[in-house]
Amino acid sequence: MWDRLHLIQELSLGDGVHLAAVLAPLYEDDDGDVRLVLTKRPETMPTHAGHISFPGGRAHPEDSGPVDTALREAHEEVGIEPYRVEVLGFLPSIDTVEFKPWVVPVVGRVATPLNLVPSEREVAGIYTPRLEDLADGDRWWHVPWNGRQVWYYDLDGDTLWGATAHMVRSLLGLPEYVNS
Repeated sequence: MWDRLHLIQELSLGDGVHLAAVLAPLYEDDDGDVRLVLTKRPETMPTHAGHISFPGGRAHPEDSGPVDTALREAHEEVGIEPYRVEVLGFLPSIDTVEFKPWVVPVVGRVATPLNLVPSEREVAGIYTPRLEDLADGDRWWHVPWNGRQVWYYDLDGDTLWGATAHMVRSLLGLPEYVNS
């Protein structure tokens, strides 16, 4: 599945653009399956409450760029040590409806064994779906919204949707739009 990833190697960010970054953490499990780490945000969060998301958040002044932001946030939210992440590339930056800054998705391979420790304040649950399952286009569905197709995926009874679903589909090279 590593060869299925659709990444960009260079970011083009405009000056003065407010940024946030997320880490799309990938790892290989004991069976050789590539898995993606996703979190469920608590209902108490001020933005994206209850949503499935990548670990991430707003840039801090001390962050040297989106990679630093994504790695710092992944460490804070799920305990992934930055030195254990090999940055593979990026996905196109995305504008979300609920969040002012542009979000830069950083894709990284995490060394195993993986010891995920959720932040009690920022993470209500952790999912580690296989990329092979996420790449199955028949498991996704969409609905029209404001001239767009919003994609959905059942994740063990929770729903992956919105910006994170868009980023996952981009990572796997699944089409953004399909004729209904």
